[in-house]
Amino acid sequence: MGRRGMRIGLTGGIASGKSTVAQRFQELGVPVIDADESARRVVAPGTAGLTAVVRRFGSHLLTDSGELDRRALRNLIFSDPARRRELESILHPLIRADMKSRADASPGPYLVMAIPLLVEGGALHRVDRILVVDVPEDVQLKRVMGRDGATLEQAHSILAAQASRETRIKAADDILLNAGTVPELRQSVDRLHESYLRLAEAAAP
Repeated sequence: MGRRGMRIGLTGGIASGKSTVAQRFQELGVPVIDADESARRVVAPGTAGLTAVVRRFGSHLLTDSGELDRRALRNLIFSDPARRRELESILHPLIRADMKSRADASPGPYLVMAIPLLVEGGALHRVDRILVVDVPEDVQLKRVMGRDGATLEQAHSILAAQASRETRIKAADDILLNAGTVPELRQSVDRLHESYLRLAEAAAP
């Protein structure tokens, strides 16, 4: 295996534009290791992760086709912090291991690890730089309500469950402010890409 590429941790609050940023990095040829994708992989049919979840929480969480019923699981743990922690204790180590193996196998001078709860989850040591997609809270609330059909109260509660904007910004090495248009955000990613290539080259032995 060749030299380990620089690892950029991509994070941000809900509806901040992380997916748009990740997609643009991919279009530029940068490997993107997505925590949500790993979360789906580790509970695919036939995996040890799915077996462990069903053993702990019951077979009623399976669909007729043998897949995990994510809605039923969300409903089960949504209002029960103890059960949510139990689920996390099963899945988080598997997700971390899956992301690491995919990152270790990725070519190129740098890669992006898209981790929505990077700041909250104490995973900062897994990356070399932290990129935060930032958005004003009023814009964030409008996007959550428009995208997910949430009420203002629900949108506020979703934001309250995440790290605060100030906490994310304090942890950031790089910040993309997403208060404008999608083309503007993509152009910002292009500029950051050039910066990361220079940083990766400078760090090469």
